[in-house]
Amino acid sequence: MPCRKKGARLWLRPSREGREACFVILDDGRQATGCTAREIDRAQECLAAHIAKKYQPARKERDIDSIDIADVLSIYDDDCGHLSADRKAFDARLLRLNQHFGGKVLSHVTGAGCREFVAQRGSIASARRELEILRAAINHHAKEGFHRGIVGVSLPEKGLPRDRWVTRDEAARLIWTCWRTREFQTVHRGPKKGLMKATGKFPLRHLIPFILIAIYTGTRSSAVLSASYISGPGRAWMDLDEGIFYRLAEGRRETKKRQPPVPIPPRLLAHFRRWRRLGSSTFCVEWNGNPVASIKVAFAAAVRKAGLLGKVTPHTLRHTSATWLMQAGVDKWEAAGFLGMSAEMIDRVYGHHHPYHLQHAARAIGYRNRRHETLAETLAPARRKLSRPAQVVENVGGPGRTRTCNQIVMSDRL
Repeated sequence: MPCRKKGARLWLRPSREGREACFVILDDGRQATGCTAREIDRAQECLAAHIAKKYQPARKERDIDSIDIADVLSIYDDDCGHLSADRKAFDARLLRLNQHFGGKVLSHVTGAGCREFVAQRGSIASARRELEILRAAINHHAKEGFHRGIVGVSLPEKGLPRDRWVTRDEAARLIWTCWRTREFQTVHRGPKKGLMKATGKFPLRHLIPFILIAIYTGTRSSAVLSASYISGPGRAWMDLDEGIFYRLAEGRRETKKRQPPVPIPPRLLAHFRRWRRLGSSTFCVEWNGNPVASIKVAFAAAVRKAGLLGKVTPHTLRHTSATWLMQAGVDKWEAAGFLGMSAEMIDRVYGHHHPYHLQHAARAIGYRNRRHETLAETLAPARRKLSRPAQVVENVGGPGRTRTCNQIVMSDRL
């Protein structure tokens, strides 16, 4: 029985006369690393590079029964991973796909396999997003000419669109809560030990500029958190001099989630000009002078303290902006350009909030068409005249003896 292979590994070759001890990679032979016994870190890097090079997926046309899905995901990561707006989330989704499909080949991607992944994932929305990445990876693999077979990815149905938005009173209550909430700490010494004492810190005030930007411009959370008064790589620029908000961060490519520049609403512009004049730092949303990476925990606390019902998340503020624009009667095309959405999306999801939505149809259904009524009134005398076979036009020969118009015409002809 043949011995089991141990795989690639490091071996410290002992020293000899005139030659110092050094590390060697053992893997179906020997490969020198040039690293001495004191350079173990560099030797491990050489081993990692050797393993990565050895297990590079084959880039040649093969049958789908012999192509590992892990190789397809690896090729897609190498070729298109740098184009992702959020590389960390992209890598996490690839890892979850690899954990489920990694030991299978392309021909195993079936409807049953996709439904099994959805059931295992738990969240339908997350599973659909990750299966979309798997579909994109397979399509990229086929586009490069590495397989010719047809592989279909079955996606679960889309969930219902979220219709939760906050009213103006709820938005005011949320901002007021962020302004008033103070930090409480437990007293550990003295006669008031164990009691809660208010401090001079206000832990939710950094949410106020975030809420104002998100509602007044309809911008997504990631762009709001990267907004800065100074333009620079990786930043969305709020130009307070010209009153324009450049939502797409500098150096970042535009994706399907469009982020066009928009004029800053006058009320919002006045707030930020005042805050900037009072000594605000570089970024619009800051905590202790540093940019904020995530506001999910703080925003959830603010919503809970404000007593807002339903599921209110940071993305709800974008829905709120679109809803307020429709309620104000803004043209759908102009609202779509302002929010970075398609006009079809505005009409399908938010159009029913518009004050003139289907109003013409609602009014017309209860009334006759005036044009048809006028035409009917014009034709009525002629219809009455044609509907009467005989009409008395004269009295001839005394009472009781009359002639119709037909009789008169016949007598004249005779």
